[in-house]
Amino acid sequence: MRELSKGEYVKKIGCDACGSSDANAVYTDGNTHCFSCKTSVFADNDNEYIKEDRVELGLLNGEYAALNARRISESTCVKYKYQVGEDQSGTPIQIANYFDSAKKLVGQKIRKPNKQFSFRGESKVGLFGQHLFASGGRKVIITEGEIDALSVAEAFNCKWPVVSLINGAQSALKNIKDNLEWVLSFKEVVLWFDDDEHGHAAVQSVAGLFKPGQLKEVASTGYKDANELLVAKGTGAVVSASYNAGSVRIDGVINGKDMWDLLSKEETFETYSYPFPQLEEKFKGIRKGELVTFTAGSGVGKSTIVKEIAYHLLMEEKLKIGYVALEENIKRSALGFMGMHMNKPLFFEYDKVSIEDKKEAWEATMGDGRLFFYDHFGSLEEENLLTKLRLLITQEGVDFIVLDHVSIVVSGNADGDERKAIDALMTNLRSLAEETQAGILVISHLRRPQGDKGHEDGANVSLSQLRGSGAIAQLSDAVIGVERDMQSEEFGNHVKLRVLKNRFVGDVGIADTLAFDKETGRMNVVDEDFALEGEF
Repeated sequence: MRELSKGEYVKKIGCDACGSSDANAVYTDGNTHCFSCKTSVFADNDNEYIKEDRVELGLLNGEYAALNARRISESTCVKYKYQVGEDQSGTPIQIANYFDSAKKLVGQKIRKPNKQFSFRGESKVGLFGQHLFASGGRKVIITEGEIDALSVAEAFNCKWPVVSLINGAQSALKNIKDNLEWVLSFKEVVLWFDDDEHGHAAVQSVAGLFKPGQLKEVASTGYKDANELLVAKGTGAVVSASYNAGSVRIDGVINGKDMWDLLSKEETFETYSYPFPQLEEKFKGIRKGELVTFTAGSGVGKSTIVKEIAYHLLMEEKLKIGYVALEENIKRSALGFMGMHMNKPLFFEYDKVSIEDKKEAWEATMGDGRLFFYDHFGSLEEENLLTKLRLLITQEGVDFIVLDHVSIVVSGNADGDERKAIDALMTNLRSLAEETQAGILVISHLRRPQGDKGHEDGANVSLSQLRGSGAIAQLSDAVIGVERDMQSEEFGNHVKLRVLKNRFVGDVGIADTLAFDKETGRMNVVDEDFALEGEF
């Protein structure tokens, strides 16, 4: 009599799942398959049956078949209990069967066309394929999805432990923490997540769970995931990529040996000029991507000075400007720019200028669409403001933003903690400048200095007097103080610019002295011998 080989049909028996008396086929490897209800019962390596109560758990029946388009064999699918079939509506599906620690089928992840996923049965399950491998091995490979796990397993002829996350990259931290004892039992853990933003973030999210040297990752294969590599290059490429897995790079940390391409390129900066010569000399210009803060006491003239800089960038450098002045309406802001063009304080001499001259000034400053205003007065919600600023930069192509001023933005903060709110706002503005490479000019108030002399009386400005817990000074590329003795009979309309921080060049100290001209409404540079340091 011919000896039966493993997996051959033996006989028909009854089926406990559907009650059929003779539709359940028994095979030499201990597996059974009912051709009536399509229920399969699998035996483990010891030929002990795995009980599958599909009816109670609402699970679906499927069959084993090679996934030819994925280059995954039927034998690998059988090993991992990955099936194909149809749901109740007749839609083709793939079924990833999930088992508990006792190798009992407890759940199924259903994959429909167009990557539509659902889960049946118990939701708290182990990693896909985890039931196949005992803990304590030399290496385990964890992929982002079941198809990728099958792909790597295919390449290794199912001889290496390969498992996958349950719900993709977003579940990485939870899935691995839920099974951390089993995962950490391996000497080496290799992550092969998708080569995209979500996959990279998932690697970083779990990196802290592992011992030094234990975690590695497959990165930069030139393909999105393991299956794409398998289909394009075959099993040898998958094996090679697995063995070449490198240590996980800490996000944001670059090894100097990888920097030559960056260092060999000449550094270039988009640099523009300041309208004030000593400020220009100290900073060697103003650059896009910088966060520049102007600070002074109340009424000293910082807003007028920053508006002069914005006007210069608009008219002389031909840049696009977003002007957000939260203490004045947009008409007054616009009249300020028109007045600078006409050398008249137009906001209070409006009736003294002809409509023709007004229109000419409007056309010169705003007619070509390079100047934008934000229509809001008073306190406003920070997130909404940041969204508007980002849109001004990304959609309108604005080169520089002026925000006047910080305290107005945070005045409506719900918890009333101004220091915390200012720090959060400055962090967001710093990130916005880095992200968009637009220049941002910010105006901030000061804390009152100790002693009798305030900033409105000519007291010197220092970084320690900035509001907040230090974020303005820390996050700004440049900080410029504006000093003025408003009570001085001789120099009450003069201001001094003091550079408090200069990240680009490092040159700090007294810069230009400016005087406000009431006839023109402009801030003009005063001759050096007229305004010596210490006069007020």
